[in-house]
Amino acid sequence: MKIKANNKWIISAGILLFFIGLSYLYFTPLFSGKELVQPDIVHYRGGAKELLDFRAENQTETYWSNSMFSGMPTYQIGAQFPGDLIKQVDYVLNFLPRPANYLFLLLAGFYLLGMVTLRNWKLSLLGATFFAFSTYFFIIIAAGHNSKVHTIAYFAPLLAGVILIFVRQKYWWGFLTLTLSTALQLSSNHPQMTYYLFLAVGIFVLTELYRTFKTKGPWRHILISLALLLGAIGFGLGMNAQRILTNAQYVQETTRGKHVLENSSEKAKSGLSRESITMWSYGKLETLNIFIPRLMGGGSSEPEGEVMMSEIQDLVQSNVSSQEEMDQISRGFGSLTYWGDQPGTSGPAYQGAVVVFLAILGFFAATFRHRIWILTATILTILLAWGHNFSVLTDFFIDYLPFYNKFRAPSSILVVVELLFPLIAILGLYRLLFLKDMVVAEKKKRLLFATSFAVSLVLILLLGGKSLLGFATETEKQYLPDYLLDYLTTERSQMFQADAIKTLLMVLVTAAILYFNLKRKVPLNIALILIGAISLLDLWSVNKRYLNESNFSDSAFSQNPFLTESSPYLTEKSQENPYIQGLISQIPVNKALEEINEKDSSQYRVYNQTLGTFSETNTSYFHSSVGGYSAAKLRRYDDVINRYFNTMDTVAVPKILNILNAKYFVFGSATEPQLMQNAGANGNAWFVSKVHTVRSAEQELESLGTIDSKTEAAVHQDQMAYLQGKTLTLDSTATLNLETYLPNHIVFSARTKTPQLAVFSEIYYPHGWQFTLNGRKVPHLRVNYMLRGLYIPAGTHRVEMVFEPTVLETGKWISMLTFFGFLLVMIAAWILQRRKLGFNSTKL
Repeated sequence: MKIKANNKWIISAGILLFFIGLSYLYFTPLFSGKELVQPDIVHYRGGAKELLDFRAENQTETYWSNSMFSGMPTYQIGAQFPGDLIKQVDYVLNFLPRPANYLFLLLAGFYLLGMVTLRNWKLSLLGATFFAFSTYFFIIIAAGHNSKVHTIAYFAPLLAGVILIFVRQKYWWGFLTLTLSTALQLSSNHPQMTYYLFLAVGIFVLTELYRTFKTKGPWRHILISLALLLGAIGFGLGMNAQRILTNAQYVQETTRGKHVLENSSEKAKSGLSRESITMWSYGKLETLNIFIPRLMGGGSSEPEGEVMMSEIQDLVQSNVSSQEEMDQISRGFGSLTYWGDQPGTSGPAYQGAVVVFLAILGFFAATFRHRIWILTATILTILLAWGHNFSVLTDFFIDYLPFYNKFRAPSSILVVVELLFPLIAILGLYRLLFLKDMVVAEKKKRLLFATSFAVSLVLILLLGGKSLLGFATETEKQYLPDYLLDYLTTERSQMFQADAIKTLLMVLVTAAILYFNLKRKVPLNIALILIGAISLLDLWSVNKRYLNESNFSDSAFSQNPFLTESSPYLTEKSQENPYIQGLISQIPVNKALEEINEKDSSQYRVYNQTLGTFSETNTSYFHSSVGGYSAAKLRRYDDVINRYFNTMDTVAVPKILNILNAKYFVFGSATEPQLMQNAGANGNAWFVSKVHTVRSAEQELESLGTIDSKTEAAVHQDQMAYLQGKTLTLDSTATLNLETYLPNHIVFSARTKTPQLAVFSEIYYPHGWQFTLNGRKVPHLRVNYMLRGLYIPAGTHRVEMVFEPTVLETGKWISMLTFFGFLLVMIAAWILQRRKLGFNSTKL
């Protein structure tokens, strides 16, 4: 429908206001000042406590923190960068409170894509609700995967920029949109999501190249488009130079970087292990839960599970006659409300019955140019989402596609489908309802094909039932007796049937609306309103299963979830949310951690076993911790965890805790913690006069459990050049004391009568730590697989360690120069284009 330019802007402004209202309407607790309690953000508040305190006290940034894993860079735990101008643009766009800001960006971004693709505000509005209310987005918001949903929010604008350039040939606007979207997406700091989107963009570009080759032109346009695409990516990367360069340097030292141990069984010598990459692989049939939400159940933990567990307990009490039988039953239980192929899940990647049906219709009705690339990208991403369930393709990508082995959880690539399905849906509707290039009879025929396909799919699943879907895992079939299996499969079948029948009805109603519109019995506007309302109500109701009012709490609790005192008010308010109940149950261990602080203000680490040492940040909130929670652990530290802590080597673990200066242990449980002081801790630093040379990383790691760390240090032969020509002699009276501690600046005083090797209980990181001895820069070395060491000659000395990565300054200048360079390029292009077109800006 053609409308005047001024009216377009007025309508779009009204729609943006509608999006704001819709965002607040879903998240109504925001009106009363409440905040969302997100598990990953709770972990962040603990792990980033030292960083946040340093920032508040010093009005500057530290890029190293000792709060987690005995020390690591802060690049992935909330670091801010000077000169990060594109982030200021992002702050402006995120003007709504979290999480309403994410929903607004998802809505507004897809509306832009719809307007660019179709120039039809009605379908753009409809498509925006299709996309933004995808259930997966609400699940990851509830979990606290903020950087992920933040990045996804810029998916649609980025694709809009690509289409403006390649399809609309609006080069200036396309370059502007694509560059800013790329830069904003990269600034959101979830490269995995960006990587997945560019796989789809790459398919689009390849189909455009093939189309140009087949039609023999116009080559000038395709070459300009490719140049602009590469230029936009270059500018986007440049504006994020600090973020990208620091992380590129950091990732090489993490579990996603190069392997250290020579006996690694992986074919690749860098990146995550194949098992880690593919652990969360979508099941083949499970993929259909984008259409039927509880095809394989919902989340691993849902309210229905409590009712089912109560019934199971009654059945067990009535039938079990021995402890042996009870033990076997216990081995068979996992999640009651999820029986898919993944280890666990928070919920299905439900796209919406209406949306998926209209996407199927789009593949029948949309123009071939869009249909082919969207179908290809959809098939590829679904196959990749299957991970180890389709290992031929997955293994090829892991082994040969650059950077693919840096990312885990291939199931998350379905976010691409969640972008493309709403797009093909509105493309199909546009051709079916607005264009006249097909006769009505042909439109009805394609509608019939799509409806038949969707209905047949649901009916096959409904009729196939147990034979197709099973409703029980292999473990359950192995260990559970028949009476429990019968109960489980019956309950799960009913869950599936309820959602499947709802899906079937929505497909039929949507198809009927479209049919009667084609028959001119239902006006177009009414048809679109009805379709939009049905889809929104469906998605809204499913999303509320996973993100609702119970996920919110008072802002004071949300900002400080590591409570040390309880109250009847908090206890009452937590009843509806098991996660918040769990946080409140941790008050005793938090109190114990706080008490350590009150009685000992020196610098040390705490080893806490009560909450899962390497999956919690309560300890990090109060202390420097041996553990923590992060997907970007340093590789060497992770090797130590896997070799010794995961196997609980009772000989080596105490020795390792000593060299990490773990002065306090917390044992017992979260509700009944037991504190113990470690008299064997080596302290912040100590002198050794013996060096145990090892020839391999494996020997270096093994030595942690064998050497006497208080008198000798293990040094890899590739570090021995540092000690060449230096003699070490014992001085039992020598002292090495910590004088000043800041996470990025540590000062020691040393007094020794003989030259010795100083070992520091600080994690070795080869990029950025500068050592000075009496003000003069000196090199240092790695000792004991993961610690820092320094040769100190006889005498009295001042030793300083300062974390000053040179890449930060380099990145800052690149970021700023790129940002201003982009502005100059756009201004110059605007002026030249206006002159060329005679000041008719509408042609831009």
